[in-house]
Amino acid sequence: MSGDPVPADGESGAGDGDGGSVRERVGGIEMTRRNVLATVGGGATLGAGKAVDNVLIGYGVLVGENLQTQDLAAVAGERLDATLAASALPDGHRAVVGDDSLSVVDAGGDAVATVSLPGDPADGAAVDADLGFGDGAVEQLVRDLSDLRAGEFEFAFSQREPYFDRVDAAEARPFTTGALRGPHYDGVAPETVEAFAGVDPARPRALLDGLVEAFREYSSYDVPRYLAGSIEDNLLFGAVDLRRYFQTPADFDAVREDDGTGMFCWEFANRSLEALHAVPAHRQRRPVVGMKVHDERHKHMYTGVATAVRVGGELVIPATFVDYTHSTLYDDFHLTGVLGEGLEAYNERHRATDIYWP
Repeated sequence: MSGDPVPADGESGAGDGDGGSVRERVGGIEMTRRNVLATVGGGATLGAGKAVDNVLIGYGVLVGENLQTQDLAAVAGERLDATLAASALPDGHRAVVGDDSLSVVDAGGDAVATVSLPGDPADGAAVDADLGFGDGAVEQLVRDLSDLRAGEFEFAFSQREPYFDRVDAAEARPFTTGALRGPHYDGVAPETVEAFAGVDPARPRALLDGLVEAFREYSSYDVPRYLAGSIEDNLLFGAVDLRRYFQTPADFDAVREDDGTGMFCWEFANRSLEALHAVPAHRQRRPVVGMKVHDERHKHMYTGVATAVRVGGELVIPATFVDYTHSTLYDDFHLTGVLGEGLEAYNERHRATDIYWP
């Protein structure tokens, strides 16, 4: 299995957009938004009580595990796949990775060169010379993707500051990083991201912080939808989709215009991935690939950030994790003074069932 764990529109099966005015019946009672609000009010205590198990338990304190205790390399490596999407090369060319080859495709869609994978980096260097790629893009891809397929690499997980320190001290591999991006989150213009976050997406380190402030300014964590979902899952056992009555458009422009949009975890994750992928990796100051992290136990989604580097000649994939749900929620309830900013996710309050490279 590869690609996105859930549709970009989220767990409910509805889009990131408006949930519409669909009416449903539960036990013969017509459900409208007004009825749902009453249900949320009446059942919130029971739903929230059950949700304690979803939110507070299972990170390794009593049972379960967390990012720092689980075999995270195995989870991250399970779906690491450079064949999911074509990636950017110089001069409008793209790299298309197949099962046993790498093709260079020009702006018109024609393959102008093909090399074997695994293969000899010298073959990639010859393609670079023929096409005038001064950055050694194809040589880099052949060397690194051959090592990836042979399992000759390692992950290096850490919090944000050690992550960027490690990246800055290593040899960047921007074209390899770009090849690890999937096809799902590259459709947002850089100008849209910059208008929202106030940061050029070519600067991922600053972008991570810019998104914190933007989500806090323009949105909030959708508590009513969360409570409705708790009732739906824990009291109605999925008999009716209550979340849809609270869901509103959550693309960048809609969130800015609404100035207070309630957002859920997958929407924060989707927007952050779009922001991180708005610029080709080789045009970023610190090239990144975004990951969508799914915690099935706690029904939560958050964001991973990774890159490919060489350290002492060895291929390494440093990675860190951020959670815009927590950073927004802590600010909504004025908890940052007690709980911190909430952005760091490589800690004992997060776990990963699946990591996708979408």
